[in-house]
Amino acid sequence: MGSITEYDFRTFAAASEGEGGEATRAWLQAETQGFHEPRLDDKALARASADMVNDGQMLTGAYARTRPHASLGGEVPVATFATFERTINVGGEAPLPAHLISAVTVRPTHRRNGILRHMMEADLDRAVADGYAIAALTVSEATIYRRFGFGVATTVHSISVATDQRFRLLATPRGRCELIDAREIATLGPGVFAGFHEGRVGSVDRHTKYWGRVSGLDGEKGEEDRSVRGALHYDESGVIDGYVTYRFSGWESDPQIVEVVDLVAQNADAYLGLWQFLASLDLVTTVTYGAAPADDPLRWALADWRLVSVKSVNDWLWMRILDVVAAFEARGYVNEGSIVFGVSDPLGHATGRYRMRVEGGRASVARDDAAAPDLELDASALGSVYLGGVDPRVLAAAGQLAEQVPGAAASLARLLAPVEQPYGITHF
Repeated sequence: MGSITEYDFRTFAAASEGEGGEATRAWLQAETQGFHEPRLDDKALARASADMVNDGQMLTGAYARTRPHASLGGEVPVATFATFERTINVGGEAPLPAHLISAVTVRPTHRRNGILRHMMEADLDRAVADGYAIAALTVSEATIYRRFGFGVATTVHSISVATDQRFRLLATPRGRCELIDAREIATLGPGVFAGFHEGRVGSVDRHTKYWGRVSGLDGEKGEEDRSVRGALHYDESGVIDGYVTYRFSGWESDPQIVEVVDLVAQNADAYLGLWQFLASLDLVTTVTYGAAPADDPLRWALADWRLVSVKSVNDWLWMRILDVVAAFEARGYVNEGSIVFGVSDPLGHATGRYRMRVEGGRASVARDDAAAPDLELDASALGSVYLGGVDPRVLAAAGQLAEQVPGAAASLARLLAPVEQPYGITHF
């Protein structure tokens, strides 16, 4: 085990040219290695750099001060960490700007040296100084981020749907579908997604790279994925209100499977209409989708409930509350009442006792450390309950929330209850 003093930490804006461009390209090669992706060629490096510049991403790298002979060059960081701003729909009058964290890697030969903790704590300090009320990430490993105050706030279901002759919707969705060149989704997709993002609590706005991936223009190997196909859904007025991109898994599989790459629907008619389209694809008997909502209407819309199989339930969005007052006053509410809750935070950002009163769909929150709390929880649990997708009573049963007043967890659950289950389809 080494020491944190053996590294230089540098934070810089992503760039395409000059010294910053060179540092960005070296950083990208380190990130791709961390996620076991192929080395990027010059074309892929230029595209990835341009995307990050467009998103205003800030990159942090840990650079070893010494290195053994013939190992990777000193310009390549041993750890990577990226941040950028996007909004999250928290159910309030407007989406809330969020500090998003991505591309977190540490080279296996440099672990257990405190590198990740150093980068994360310094970054969250900067986020607080910049005035962010919330931070968020999606994760590859679920055991790392609770210690930094992040909690699972939304989940998705990985489903497999039998689309053989048994597939029949009980009611016909309004509107119609039509095929599109999937590459056009890179242009049309952002407008459709904007409608979804505005209407669904838990949605995270998308970054530039997303559109190349879901349209097939920028495949996982850095080249165009020509296997990606697409379809649009039009409402009864001819307005596009949904789309799906998908790929055929090949004739080698049995049964023949289509995998959904991306499915964005602004309403239930669009969602079910796109599933009806997928079920109509010839020579295919199974469609898989890795990001279906927990409150998926598809199963209930089918004549045969059993055609939908949930293969796994996966964490999606992890939330971190940085400013309790600002975060809870920004979200929306459907019920009224009041509660006092205490928060413990190992990093100190959310620590305190807070009085919250909700009236007319708005919350008034004030820190009051002299108040007796109705319940106590840590920063990770606070991030989980924030959007209303995780029931405080479940956390109490799991030992992650302590009631000081009987029934306090139920009271908090009622106050934070959402109009619908929080759900997002943006991975970052």
